[in-house]
Amino acid sequence: MKAEAVLAVIALYFVILFVVSALSGRRRNSPLSSVFFDGGRQSPWWVVAISMIGSSISGVTFVSVPGMVEASQFSYMQMVLGFIAGYAVVAYVLLPLYYRYNLTTIYAYLEDRFGTVGRKTGALFFVVSKFLGCGVRMFLTASVLQLFLFDPLGIPFAVNAAVTMLVVWGYSRRGGVKTLVWVDMLQTLAMIGAVVLCLCWIAGSLGLDFGGLVRTVVSSPDSRIWFFDDPLDRRYFWKQFLAGAFTVVAMTGLDQDMMQKNLSCRNLREARRNVMSYGVAFVPVNLLFLALGILLLSFRNSCGITIDGPDNLFPTIATQYMGAGVGVLFILGLTAAGFSSAGSALTSLTSSVTLDLLRADRKYGTEGLDRICKRVHSGVAVAMGLAIFGFSALKGSSVIDAVYTIAGYTYGPLLGMFIFGMTSRLEPSRKLLPAVCVAAPVITFILDHNSERWFGGYQMGFEVLLVNAAVTMLGLLIVSRRPRT
Repeated sequence: MKAEAVLAVIALYFVILFVVSALSGRRRNSPLSSVFFDGGRQSPWWVVAISMIGSSISGVTFVSVPGMVEASQFSYMQMVLGFIAGYAVVAYVLLPLYYRYNLTTIYAYLEDRFGTVGRKTGALFFVVSKFLGCGVRMFLTASVLQLFLFDPLGIPFAVNAAVTMLVVWGYSRRGGVKTLVWVDMLQTLAMIGAVVLCLCWIAGSLGLDFGGLVRTVVSSPDSRIWFFDDPLDRRYFWKQFLAGAFTVVAMTGLDQDMMQKNLSCRNLREARRNVMSYGVAFVPVNLLFLALGILLLSFRNSCGITIDGPDNLFPTIATQYMGAGVGVLFILGLTAAGFSSAGSALTSLTSSVTLDLLRADRKYGTEGLDRICKRVHSGVAVAMGLAIFGFSALKGSSVIDAVYTIAGYTYGPLLGMFIFGMTSRLEPSRKLLPAVCVAAPVITFILDHNSERWFGGYQMGFEVLLVNAAVTMLGLLIVSRRPRT
């Protein structure tokens, strides 16, 4: 696979992105702030639904889901079904709340409930989590591009990181959410198209027609979905299902990145239709990734290939054994997945910093808000580029895993604050609220790392999120007083 061919395809892809960005970002002399944060509340629900698939599937997912088949079979589909239950909660519990308050950033609800300190605390947890998580995801995407594109051309990783964020900044700056829903729809279709074409190409190399492909997947022992027999197994149905449901509620419903495009729909009815549509769409999309995993394993076994690590299964076969066509499709799909996630994160971080932390909408007029928005957008892009470059200096995957773990802990306080605010009329001390939200992840971390010794060998899994939220709620209860009558 020649680097020049990859460069030509990626360059053409970026040109198309910028054309779509230019066409969709036209504002007809209206201020940037009128469309950047919520798209003017005019986004078609079906466009948002398609774009959300790309925003939710990062480059890490693109690589990891096919690779997990050998160890976990199709048990991930149990979690995907939990996603649908979680999206139902988002659609029928959280969205009505957000639309009733006419929110642009979801953490504005925390201001109504807990004051300015509540809003800034929630937004700060989101900013830290999203910055770390997106930085790692884009680092992994940039690393693959470095290996197959920049290294052969003699271009250092620092230039790679700069170009990566320059592209994301360039196509998202013109119209924010208004532009992003259309650009990410294109990126979602490109990603799914790349997976389908890779699937067909590999099936052809194995001599399989469509019927043979289906029979190969269905007959494989690795295609087992349901695990009801052993509650201690991490693949046990209810563990996976509940993990999927609570993950969506916390990491989508309470995440500005995931909710910003949903709030750009014309009304609550269309927003609900959008959420449930892309929630259900994750079933066939993830089946595609898992079926691809079966074919990749079949190809590996038939050729006697040794591959180090499940995450290397798809990249290694696509780029080293399947010819230039599949290699280019893999790079294109990975790029689409990674850049869709990054563009969404950059826009949401800009919105939250500008509106939640700096409160620019209240301090400045329209021109001042537009100016601050542009500066924050550029500043976040620069910071993200530096983070991508910084992650390249970390040795070993354990540090990357630690970053993901730390980011995951930040959703517990958000979940706890929202549940407490929605189910109680008590008023926590606004001076102590930030301390409670910082203490909760620390206490949860201590419980998690001592659970086997303290609780008879019990290992905490996804319930870390629930424990974190429960500790937050208990802390808020302790520092609360009854509301004034």
